[in-house]
Amino acid sequence: MTDLSAQDVSTQEPGLGDYFALLKPRVMSLVVFTAFIGLVVAPVHVHPFIAFVSILCIAVGAGASGALNMWWDADIDTRMRRTAGRPIPSGRVNKEEALALGLALSGFSTVLLGLAANWLAAGILAFTIFFYAVVYTMWLKRSTPQNIVIGGAAGAFPPLLGWVCATGGVSLEAWLMFALIFMWTPPHFWALALFVKSDYGNAGIPMMTEAKGRPATRRQVLAYSLLLAPVAIGLGFTSIGGPLYLAAAVILNARFVIGAVAVARRDETMAEADSYAAEKGLFKQSLYYLFLHFAALGAEAGLAALGYGGW
Repeated sequence: MTDLSAQDVSTQEPGLGDYFALLKPRVMSLVVFTAFIGLVVAPVHVHPFIAFVSILCIAVGAGASGALNMWWDADIDTRMRRTAGRPIPSGRVNKEEALALGLALSGFSTVLLGLAANWLAAGILAFTIFFYAVVYTMWLKRSTPQNIVIGGAAGAFPPLLGWVCATGGVSLEAWLMFALIFMWTPPHFWALALFVKSDYGNAGIPMMTEAKGRPATRRQVLAYSLLLAPVAIGLGFTSIGGPLYLAAAVILNARFVIGAVAVARRDETMAEADSYAAEKGLFKQSLYYLFLHFAALGAEAGLAALGYGGW
C-alpha cells in the first residue's frame, strides 16, 4: 500500500498496544523522567500521592500531544521509513480515533493536574499540548527550517512543569532546566537528519538539511552545541546544582562539543566514506546527554536530603 486511503482500511481490530503506540511511549519516558527530576529538586516537600498524580498527568498530556501529532502527520508518516510503521499509516488505527484519543487525554490531564497540584501547572500543561500539536505540528514543522528550534520549546517544559507542580511558581532554576532541553534539541535532531537524509526530503519537510544544506546544518549543530554548554554548566552553580552535577556537566559538554566540532569539520564525501560515523556518534551521545544531566541533578537532591549535596 502506498497511499493513505488504502492504509486507512485495516483488516483487524486495533489492540491496546496500537493505541498506546499513538502516545509515543519512548518520548513519554523522557518527559516523565525530566518532569520527575524537576519536581524532586524543587525546594519544597510534595506529598507522594500528589507527586504521583502530577507526573501521571504530565505523562498523559505528553501522550495526548503524541496522538494529535500522529493524527495530523499521518500523510507524511507514510513517506518516511522510520514512521511508516506507526499505527495510522500502517492501517492499525484510523485518524478519527487518534484525534478523539488525543483530545480526550488533553482535557483529562489538564483538569486533573489543576485539581491535584495547581492551576498554573495545568495552564502550562495545556499550553504545552497546544504548542506541540498546533504551533509545531500544524504550522512550524512544514513551513520553516527553524521548526526544531522553536518547536523544541514543547519538549522543554516537563522539568519546569514538575517544578511548578511542587512550588506553584517558576524560578531561575526552572527556566535553566527548560533551557537545557531547548538548546539540546537542535543538535540532537539535526545530527539525526544528517544520516537519515532521504526521509525528510521525501516527506517534504523543510528540515535544516533540506532547506539550508548540509554544510550549514553542520555549522548550526556546532553553534547550538557551543550555546548549550554554558547553560548546562551554569545550572551547576544554582541552588539545585553542586560539585557532582558540575563535574558531570563539564565532562558531558566537553565530549559533546568535541563531537560537534568533528561533525562540523566534515563534508559529505568524508561522512559517506565511514557511513556517517561522527554524525551517528554525536546522535548517540545526545541520547544519554539529557538523562545523565538530570540524573546528576536528582543525585544532588538526594545528597542534599542527607545533608551532603549542593554548595
